[in-house]
Amino acid sequence: MGCKVLNGRELATRIKSELKSEVEALKKKGIFPGLAVIIVGNDPASRVYVNSKKKACEEIGIQSFEYALDEDTGEEELIGLINKLNKDDKVNGILVQLPLPKQINEDKVINSIDPKKDVDAFHPVNVGKLMTGNPVFLPCTPAGVMELIKESGIDITGKECVVIGRSNIVGKPMAVLLLSQNGTVTVCHSKTANLEEKIKNADIIVAAVGKPEFIKGNFIKPGAIVIDVGINRLEGKKLVGDVEFETAKEVASAITPVPGGVGPMTIAMLMKNTVKAAVFQKEGI
Repeated sequence: MGCKVLNGRELATRIKSELKSEVEALKKKGIFPGLAVIIVGNDPASRVYVNSKKKACEEIGIQSFEYALDEDTGEEELIGLINKLNKDDKVNGILVQLPLPKQINEDKVINSIDPKKDVDAFHPVNVGKLMTGNPVFLPCTPAGVMELIKESGIDITGKECVVIGRSNIVGKPMAVLLLSQNGTVTVCHSKTANLEEKIKNADIIVAAVGKPEFIKGNFIKPGAIVIDVGINRLEGKKLVGDVEFETAKEVASAITPVPGGVGPMTIAMLMKNTVKAAVFQKEGI
């Protein structure tokens, strides 16, 4: 049967092309979607992410506004900038690149973003809406994973889904989205007993544990779908996921590569949320 490699780059390109047409139509109606990205300090990985977000905005026709602040920026200054952007009609989405320097409380910063402009879907209001089944915005990485699973052609209903990782950004919302599609979900983490056994029962595995090549092919049930959210840089600069790709693809029916799997989808979903935010704000939703 062979293993299908789920190409996130191709799927993201398709989604961005649809969004580009949508943005062109919106501009004719006087709606010009705009995304503000704030980066504090000069973390190289954060800079790479911010640049790819800017490039995606250009491709689609979304205005992008970048605010690069010094490493020693204070919390008040950052929240002051967010308050200004909350009131700026040209800005439909506000994204603060995480992690932030240690003098800044991430929760306070996230809470200061207007939920209607929170295109990352990290604000407690948006998290609450997701939990109760009425989301306005879907968190970008889990939403991208759902698109990739859909692309694999599998119906999630009734499937055993194992999410490895319980972060607020990926693990928890991922579990909620799989549940919303009638999956039977187990969330595993560093304190889970018999982790390997739980993974072996899974029809769908979403790995977001942050450990390079942690999940081996012999952990995986034949025919399972493996979505690798991890991105780890090895000493030789090579990027690998949380799954050992070569051994896993011998067993899985579908798998995402790293790089080129979930990463491009996260950015495509961010663009989708920004366009959605522009429409909602214009319509007063």
